[in-house]
Amino acid sequence: MTFNDNARVGGNSAKRRGGTVAAVGGGAVGLGGIVVLLFSLFTGTDLTGLIGGGTAAGPETGGEAIANCETGADANSDDSCRLAAASLNIDQFWQERLDGYREPQLIIVDQSTGTSCGTASNATGPFYCPPDETVYVDPTFFAILREQYDTTAGPLAQLYVLAHEYGHHVQNLTGVMEQYPNNGTGPDSNGVRTELQADCFAGAWVAAAGEQVDENGTPYLEPPTPQQISDALAAAAAVGDDHIQAESGRGINPESWTHGSSEQRQRWFDAGREGGVNACDTFAVAGQDL
Repeated sequence: MTFNDNARVGGNSAKRRGGTVAAVGGGAVGLGGIVVLLFSLFTGTDLTGLIGGGTAAGPETGGEAIANCETGADANSDDSCRLAAASLNIDQFWQERLDGYREPQLIIVDQSTGTSCGTASNATGPFYCPPDETVYVDPTFFAILREQYDTTAGPLAQLYVLAHEYGHHVQNLTGVMEQYPNNGTGPDSNGVRTELQADCFAGAWVAAAGEQVDENGTPYLEPPTPQQISDALAAAAAVGDDHIQAESGRGINPESWTHGSSEQRQRWFDAGREGGVNACDTFAVAGQDL
């Protein structure tokens, strides 16, 4: 998804934080490491210890504004600015749809930073930490996916990931997380339903992303192209539980699923894109139709 070059994206609340090196498998990430990374993606669980990463740390505060991030042209040329700029768009989307919405903090992670949910780094992948009401993203994670996994992780795929995490923030604000707590794994688990709803919310945002405007009335984003939609769907498929299990060389075991299959993740993304946020009640769907 492409920002309009003259859109104003300065003044976003994203911060850059970190600077502590968090090694991952001695600096090289192979297939086994990527599988752990993808399990970590979207979860808020620090699994770096499984692949030689750093130790968990307490939450850190402060941070610096994202430098050289004032226009849509800046966002198109830099992953960190793209994420920071998109936060303005996603916040505006939810402010228009959810009474009492409050913005989460977005932290662009530089190497590693402590959170209430464990260490944030490219080893844990992007995640939302409910106690902090904060989304943590290390943009180098997308480079890892591009270089070492079967997905392009292009601009819209990156923003799909960000919108998914903001979907978890909405679930936190609306009480979904409290009403449907973790009840274990499996294709009909609350965890899978929670993740698929966040995918659906991301799809709803993608469909409306071109409607959000800056202070001058300029749309932040151009409508997504079919290729960009395909890229986002590929990212959704890459983090399907069945795909991860297949890539790891294990048999596919739905009873261990925490996020849903590739087909489910793509389908619920499309459900949001076609029907908006009102189409995203994954908790009202019978297990066989999920």
